[in-house]
Amino acid sequence: MILVTVGSQLGFDRLIGTVATWAREKGVRDVLLQTGPCGLDLTGLDHVEKLPPDETRRIFERARVVIGHAGMGTIIDCLLMEKPLVILPRKASLGEHRNDHQMATARRFANRPGVTVAWDEHELRRRLDDLDALLAPQKIDPHASPELLAAIRAFIHGS
Repeated sequence: MILVTVGSQLGFDRLIGTVATWAREKGVRDVLLQTGPCGLDLTGLDHVEKLPPDETRRIFERARVVIGHAGMGTIIDCLLMEKPLVILPRKASLGEHRNDHQMATARRFANRPGVTVAWDEHELRRRLDDLDALLAPQKIDPHASPELLAAIRAFIHGS
């Protein structure tokens, strides 16, 4: 399953719309869209406004890849579960709510194993078209994990 999560009540129609259109065009059915408030027609696609708290971990574990904005909770969960993550940050120039923290977060994690940043929806579509590359194992070196977690904590506390 491809899990798309925006993780908040903010609308993020550009991300949701891009993945929904791609899924329809490619005939991909195994997609779950967690949308927040959304004005898009998602007929025929699995979608929820909020992930049920008691099922969130199970849903993340079931996902083959997670797509979202630069939410720290999603990033940390994906890193800990070694789950491939694609980030499409919000862009104020497109009328989306965004803050500098989100762009900085995307830049900070762009080169981590298993994390891919798509800076626009065209790049996101290219990444989805090459799903096998996203799903290729990119294990974090077990000896580096404490260092990685320390870097994540330092980044969170320093922001």
